[in-house]
Amino acid sequence: MNKQRVLSGLDQLPKYDHLLRGRRIGLMTNHTGINLNFESAIDVISRNYNLTALFACEHGIRGTVQAGEHVDTTVDERTGVPVFSCYGDHTRLTAEMLDTFDLFVFDMQDVGARFYTYLYSLSYAMEECARHGKSVLVLDRINPIGGAKVEGTVLDERFHSFVGEYALPTRYGLTIGEYALWVKRHLDLDLDLTVAPLKGWYREFLLPDCAVPWVAPSPNINCFESALCYIGTCVFEGTNLSEGRGTPLPFQIVGAPWVNGAELAKRMNAKKIQGVHYRECSFSPNMSKHAGQMCQGVQLHITDAEQFDSFAAGLFLLDEIRALHGDKFEFLTGTVLNSQSHLDRLLGTDAYRVGGKDASQIIKLHAYDIDTFKKERQQYFLYRL
Repeated sequence: MNKQRVLSGLDQLPKYDHLLRGRRIGLMTNHTGINLNFESAIDVISRNYNLTALFACEHGIRGTVQAGEHVDTTVDERTGVPVFSCYGDHTRLTAEMLDTFDLFVFDMQDVGARFYTYLYSLSYAMEECARHGKSVLVLDRINPIGGAKVEGTVLDERFHSFVGEYALPTRYGLTIGEYALWVKRHLDLDLDLTVAPLKGWYREFLLPDCAVPWVAPSPNINCFESALCYIGTCVFEGTNLSEGRGTPLPFQIVGAPWVNGAELAKRMNAKKIQGVHYRECSFSPNMSKHAGQMCQGVQLHITDAEQFDSFAAGLFLLDEIRALHGDKFEFLTGTVLNSQSHLDRLLGTDAYRVGGKDASQIIKLHAYDIDTFKKERQQYFLYRL
């Protein structure tokens, strides 16, 4: 298969010399911010411009921190530039941080899912830059699961959190640069925003279609298949089921010690969900839920990535596990700091957990809002179908 060569915003950085030259640069990036020569955005910008601050999000500046773990403020050993944490004591840019730069640059690979925190690290930074008269340059990157398909639920903003702030679909079909344009309008920001667009990318392209260097955006989104399944199986984070963390197949396998994998696979395949086959499997996570225990469950094998109904694949799976194992199944409760159920935050609604709606009803309930967003998002398109 011939892959399309795609240039990221970072690959085209010289086009934006007029914005970068002579200004103090604050860069929010991580290990995914690399060009076609596998050079990091940190190295490229520090070599050519005045890099005065770095900003680390979830998983840290080098991608070594597990999901949800505190990220520390430190100093980058290679450049000597201070690294401010935006995933610890602060999730927004403070006055101290804002004083370090004139132009804020963002270059990180996201995965196209509403509950990925990189989205909100960017939008929170955009808000603070707007308030303090700072300019923003977003170096665009591909959406690895494509820019054509939209699915899932549209978040009810009463359930806003760092895994879902705005009324976006679960799978929203925008690049990170297009998302920034959407946020600017959605929040009505008075912001000097520039998006450095991709070259050679089309909306229907998935990661396997693109000749780009790929680095796993986070430890548990380690390949294209995990990113695509994540749209649907991330909901299991809000339950006592393992979503495959601590295995080689995070978000592609789901199970627990008490699951009947054979019966579950049989029931799921009978539903004939497009683009996926469910296979009975056994696994033992080395971390997270059920660590060190032998779990039974299913693996989602993607048979047609373009047709795969990823959201339905996960939510119908949750339906069947509840039906099979209602005596063992549990929703995880909220914390002292946030009483909302984590499942409600991920789904952007409590209609499933509290309202008694099943997967089919949830999908139908959000169909109109999904169609509305499909039309609305076109005004932010930088790339054609």
